[in-house]
Amino acid sequence: MRLNRMEIIGFKSFGLKASLKFSTHGVTSIIGPNGCGKSNIVDALRWALGEQSAKALRGKEMQDVVFAGSQSQEKAKFCEVSLFFHHEPALQPESYKDLKYKDFQEIMITRRLNADGENEYLINKTPCRLSEIRDLLLDSGLSGSKSYSIIEQGSIGAFLLARPVERRMMIDEAAGILKYKNKKRDSTKRLEDTTQNLLRLQDLLAEKTKNFENLKTQAEQAQSYFEAQGKMDR
Repeated sequence: MRLNRMEIIGFKSFGLKASLKFSTHGVTSIIGPNGCGKSNIVDALRWALGEQSAKALRGKEMQDVVFAGSQSQEKAKFCEVSLFFHHEPALQPESYKDLKYKDFQEIMITRRLNADGENEYLINKTPCRLSEIRDLLLDSGLSGSKSYSIIEQGSIGAFLLARPVERRMMIDEAAGILKYKNKKRDSTKRLEDTTQNLLRLQDLLAEKTKNFENLKTQAEQAQSYFEAQGKMDR
């Protein structure tokens, strides 16, 4: 998938709807004077991909990303960022065939935040979980807000000083195997949960079996009592 377009409504300095189209060939550059909102475009991209830290978006709390108003415009009641991806199903690997969005030529990912803090994620205008968005983008190079495809000021130095484990994560993401590592992790977690559930079932079965044996003994004693009582009555 390739990011083609981004729409921003009520996010930070974008009080009015703004639409940015990215070139399909070469490089798209965004230029302008200081304070015109260039960094807010990157913040909008990170936020739409699931950024959970207000500090990473240069704010104190997440509601700070909602347009605060100006002399000529009222404060926004919500903010929304939509990312439009060009999707070519025929070029996707076999692992994409179980996705319900595999036949769409364009996929729209949206994040919306109301002024009261209510957060919502959507894929093609259908509500979804953040994990679904991350799974969908794992092979796109934009697997989340911490993706190495988003390089900010100071990031190059951090990459150079990264530990071997961190460099390995960069290589895994660039090679496209991070998706399978995540699937392995999730499968391992489900297997561990299933194993724990099986152990609990075995404990319950052992307890029920013990109770059954006790009840069986009591039933045999009661039967013997009734038989003896019947003989005495005769």
